[in-house]
Order: sequence, then structure tokens, then C-alpha cells
Amino acid sequence: MITLLLGGAASGKSLAAERLAARLVGPVTYVATWLPTDDPDMAERVAAHRVRRPASWAVREATGPELPAVLEQTSGTALVDALGTWVAAAEGFAVPTAALCRALRTRSGDSVVVSDEVGLGVHPPTELGRRFRDALGAVNQGVAAVADEVWLVVAGRVVPLGAAPWDSP
Repeated sequence: MITLLLGGAASGKSLAAERLAARLVGPVTYVATWLPTDDPDMAERVAAHRVRRPASWAVREATGPELPAVLEQTSGTALVDALGTWVAAAEGFAVPTAALCRALRTRSGDSVVVSDEVGLGVHPPTELGRRFRDALGAVNQGVAAVADEVWLVVAGRVVPLGAAPWDSP
């Protein structure tokens, strides 16, 4: 089962993903995609995530193109948090989306993937911001296409997103 949780900044998507992963069968591996930084706000957010997670969960870091390989090597439930930081860390925002989708489809165990929904925000005022929005939007669409479930998280509330009626057989 592949579940994608999308939402804006501070929407509650990571907490929702953690709650979902805790209910799934087997061991849970938290796959962190963020890069270490000197930003005190980011350090505080990471610390809050660590405190929330059960001590029994394994943690793996995948900050670059190795994310698909890390997923393929991880058994049980994998919680990927988050695709936005993964794309942001990539040179030119170029990530192996096809390899990620293949790894999600073929791995053993459930996958819970967290990503920022960038299409609902303010139009980025810079070219770099627009390139990031477009790159992450493409990754989100790719993962959504292979996901069994896609959820939108807004203000801590989770709303299921269905396929377009014209995509149904």
C-alpha cells in the first residue's frame, strides 16, 4: 500500500503520516530527507519530530538520489518525510522521480510519503521559486499516480483525494 499525504507548511501532514504508519503492520522505518542546517527554526522542527516518534522506529537518512535505493532496501513500513526537502536538496531540483515511483511500487511493505502541496500557495516571485514549485509538483503527480491513496491535510484534518472520473475504467 502506498499512501501520499499532501499539505501546506504546518498543516499537520507529518503527524498524520506518523499516526498512519504506527497503525500499519510490521516495523517502521522513518526515512528523513532533510539536510542538516544551522537554521534554528528547522532544528526545532526536527527535534519536535524526533520526540513524537516511537523509540522502536528505525531512522534512515536519504538526502539525495539514493532515496529510491534506501526504500528498496527497507522492509516493513517506510515513512518518507518529505519530498519537498528531497527536491530542494537536489542540484537543479532534478530528482529521479521514475526510480522513486518504481521503488515505491516494488518494495515489500507499506509506504507512507509526505510532501508539500505547492500548488495552493502564493505564486513564487522568483524564477528559482517557480522552478522548485514546478519540480515538486511534477514529483507529487508522479507519486500520486502510483499511490493507492492520496490525502490532503489541512489544519490537521485529512481529506481523501480521488482519481479524476475520466481516469476510471
